[in-house]
Amino acid sequence: MSLFSAFLLLLLSISKTHSESVPSENAQTCPVIACGSPGLNGFPGKDGHDGAKGEKGEPGQGLRGLQGPPGKLGPPGPPGVPGTRGLTGQKGDPGVCPVCDTSMADREKNALRNELEKIKKWLFFSLGKKVGKKFFLSSGQQMSFDKVKALCAQFQGSVASPKNAEENRAIKNVVGEHAFLGITDEENEGQFVDMEGKRLTYTNWNTGEPNNSDSGEDCVVLLSDGKWNDIPCSSVSKVVCEFSV
Repeated sequence: MSLFSAFLLLLLSISKTHSESVPSENAQTCPVIACGSPGLNGFPGKDGHDGAKGEKGEPGQGLRGLQGPPGKLGPPGPPGVPGTRGLTGQKGDPGVCPVCDTSMADREKNALRNELEKIKKWLFFSLGKKVGKKFFLSSGQQMSFDKVKALCAQFQGSVASPKNAEENRAIKNVVGEHAFLGITDEENEGQFVDMEGKRLTYTNWNTGEPNNSDSGEDCVVLLSDGKWNDIPCSSVSKVVCEFSV
């Protein structure tokens, strides 16, 4: 071998040794024992604890969304305290009854009034007598003076008490025979008064009357001829009542 060939061989071995001892930038280093392929990825680890709540952020700058539907109605709350009473309002106008016919009501009233007048006239003609503002009526019954008073009062009348000759004749014509008059001297003997306790302004005593026979004649009857006689109040005689008309 020549000297030049031996020099080239030495230079080539030095460069090869240098390239094997200096790794390149992209070369992978391996352990001295072996250099294998990378392993598979392992399972993910457990979730960590939640962190602290952050502060509320600023409202967004976008358009506001539509309002959602109302929620369910909740239960009613307790009643509140009653308020103070308000002022009384003004009186309203009188109402109008659309179905009422006042003219018909007036006609019915007039018809009823006329009917009552007819009944009165019939009573005056058949059963009683009217003198001035008095109407005298007899039931035809006979009873004691106290029962006569009660019967007349039951029909809102009183025992007939003539104030003049005309009324005296009317009573005689109604009853035709003995009938009690509303005259007594029960309170004070000899002082005859009417049912209102007033002294008499008209009398028509029979001859010799009143005589208070046996000291027990405190009531008065009208005789068939229109004269008066005092008799005991416990006696029985016909009823004649007077009514205001």
